[in-house]
Amino acid sequence: MTSADELAYATATDVAGRIRRRELSPVEAVEAAIERIEARNPSLNAVVFKGYDDARARAKQAEAALMQGGELGLLHGVPTLMKDLFDFKPGFTSTFGGIRAFKDLVIDAYCGWAWRVEQAGGIIVGKTNSPVMGFRGIADNPLFGPTSTPFDLARNSGGSSGGSAAAVADGMVTFAEGTDGGGSIRIPASFCGVYGYKPAFGRVPFLVRPNGFGSTDPFLYEGPITRTVEDAALVTTAISGHDPRDPFTVDEQPDFTADVRRSIRGMRIAYSPDLGVYPVDPRVAAVVADAVQAFREAGAIVEEVELEIPYDQKQLSDLWCRMIMAINVAGLASFQAMGVDLMNDHEGDLPPLYKMWAERCWNDTTRDRIRDMEMRTGVLDAVNRVFETHDLLVSPTLACLPPLNATNGDTIGPTEINGVEVDPLIGWCMTYFFNYMANPAASIPAGFADGLPVGMQIVGRRWADGDVFAASAAFERLRPWAASYERCRARAI
Repeated sequence: MTSADELAYATATDVAGRIRRRELSPVEAVEAAIERIEARNPSLNAVVFKGYDDARARAKQAEAALMQGGELGLLHGVPTLMKDLFDFKPGFTSTFGGIRAFKDLVIDAYCGWAWRVEQAGGIIVGKTNSPVMGFRGIADNPLFGPTSTPFDLARNSGGSSGGSAAAVADGMVTFAEGTDGGGSIRIPASFCGVYGYKPAFGRVPFLVRPNGFGSTDPFLYEGPITRTVEDAALVTTAISGHDPRDPFTVDEQPDFTADVRRSIRGMRIAYSPDLGVYPVDPRVAAVVADAVQAFREAGAIVEEVELEIPYDQKQLSDLWCRMIMAINVAGLASFQAMGVDLMNDHEGDLPPLYKMWAERCWNDTTRDRIRDMEMRTGVLDAVNRVFETHDLLVSPTLACLPPLNATNGDTIGPTEINGVEVDPLIGWCMTYFFNYMANPAASIPAGFADGLPVGMQIVGRRWADGDVFAASAAFERLRPWAASYERCRARAI
């Protein structure tokens, strides 16, 4: 019998391979994940819904399919976790990020990630914590409270996919779902010392209803959070491809696992310490400046660049808040139609800053939206000028280290960095730039500052997912981070 501790820091690639070779049963793998969650989650608060009965039933079905010798998916029998936000699976509760009015809500539909993962044979054992409606780079809410980074339980995991990143870092599962509308895969990956991958827009279906075209303002993504680059490539391969319910998905299913073995010798990499506009904590800047040297060691050409962004960081974070709030306002209106008026009848369910932005944007006009699209275009043009001469753009993922958790369900990020005011919801996140456009991007563990994880962001040209995976894997070979999880394994629970 395989123990939970033995599988805790195995890779998805290894677990899937052992199941295929019948060295490990899906039932054993799922039971090990459940045991690990039960032991580790109380101190971390990463998993907020436990779908154990469904997972156990699916594990038995997966084991029967394995013994019958039929065709198996890439993730056959591998346990995983999905996110509790705009992410659905029949029979699982959906609180939209810890909204108390929805604590018992069940939506009998699938999100794209859950649908594709189960098609590939993965087994979803529960759902992970996120902030209310995903509207901040922190994992905290009034219903469930904050999720911590396993490297320091007093500090936040980041968001909005914070529960997923914390669970992966803590060895509960080998991979978990992330969604990303402004950095929600990359932010918690940075704070939790794991690898978070945002595919090129259109690679992975993002199923939005009732507005099937609602994933573009800003671009919304589904992607994996893992501990290794190879696992992220495997999961992305498994969940990519056309789905007619998403009008933007492309009919391609490349094997990204081949890219992790590619050389990056001669690749041209642009390095920006601040993306032209951000104040960055010197401790973060120093870690990333050192990490960038690994690309030179791998034979790439690294050049520091200056992005010519025509707006300051406060204007740009406000732009993101307005853009993402348009989707939120539509959601709030849908809830009203269901008979749940969160804005007026559920005091305390919506954090004050969320409610402020909802009120500010509720009556935005077409002219307001056009203005915002013009600002967004300015950022797109500046980034595209970099890609005229470079294959990749590298920066810090975040401008700060993980903040301390609050006790009122309303943790926020810093309000200033280096004496410069930043928006506490998203202004310290050097990620939302790349939701104005459709490029693939990743956060990779770059090192530690004051004992806390620091992420480095790697951005590729449109559709160049393979380049991002190749560079990420080259970095992992030269600066491996697997040993860092011993700190998580050894923490008291």
